[in-house]
Amino acid sequence: MLDEVMTAAYLRRISAGRPERPDLAALRHLHERHVLSVPFESLDYHLGKEIHYKDERIVEKIVHRRRGGACGELNSAFFFLLEALGFTVRLRHARVWIGGRLRDPYNHMTLTADIGGRCWLVDVGFGKGARYPIPLDTPEAQDDPHGVFSVRKVDERATDVLRDGKPQYRVYDDPTSLSDFDQVIHWYRTSPDSMLLQNMFCSLPTEEGWVMLKDDVLSVTRGKETATEKLADDAAVLDAYEKWFGITLDKRPTPSPYLRSSVRMAFEEK
Repeated sequence: MLDEVMTAAYLRRISAGRPERPDLAALRHLHERHVLSVPFESLDYHLGKEIHYKDERIVEKIVHRRRGGACGELNSAFFFLLEALGFTVRLRHARVWIGGRLRDPYNHMTLTADIGGRCWLVDVGFGKGARYPIPLDTPEAQDDPHGVFSVRKVDERATDVLRDGKPQYRVYDDPTSLSDFDQVIHWYRTSPDSMLLQNMFCSLPTEEGWVMLKDDVLSVTRGKETATEKLADDAAVLDAYEKWFGITLDKRPTPSPYLRSSVRMAFEEK
């Protein structure tokens, strides 16, 4: 569990106040601040770095190096923060829908929080996911700044999460530990079929829309309008990382040999 010093630093990183109690209002506040503050990005997969998700090294990356990460990093770090603040939170595994097909087991990590007898889906690591937690015990659609979210029970242990009527992923109610993701993280780091190696991206929602830098192509969405620009050189790419995401790098990441410009990830699908 995070100590008091790291917990306070984490809250400062996401510009969140320390909650008086672990209630729904606090969870919504923390969830929103995390989503708007910490980028969803795959840079370390292209930098050849180790991916940490089972201990405080991922929190150090987010808090002190002011980086982001993919789902296993962001949601595991948020798990540590919520536990330190007294929330009853559990790890869940999920399978992502991409191109109308359900992908392999354990290819997404998410969380649930139990508050007041209700179960809430907590996910700060899915790119175009919800800004706020989603209740898992009702099929009623939930309006969110990032779309209309709903859930659909598949069976006693599985639930589909939908955005604007389109399934994003299927979350499972199985006992799950961080070590259960070891093989998947290794696959994401090494396989030619890894969508994190096929895509070098950094994405962050804003109050007005969304910003994404995919290799050297910057897309800024404000409302319904998107402006796209191919950046001129390495210096322009590094400036964009710092301006839009608060990420300072010594040099531009080198794309993996598996990078594919035509690949679309789940968080890009409308």
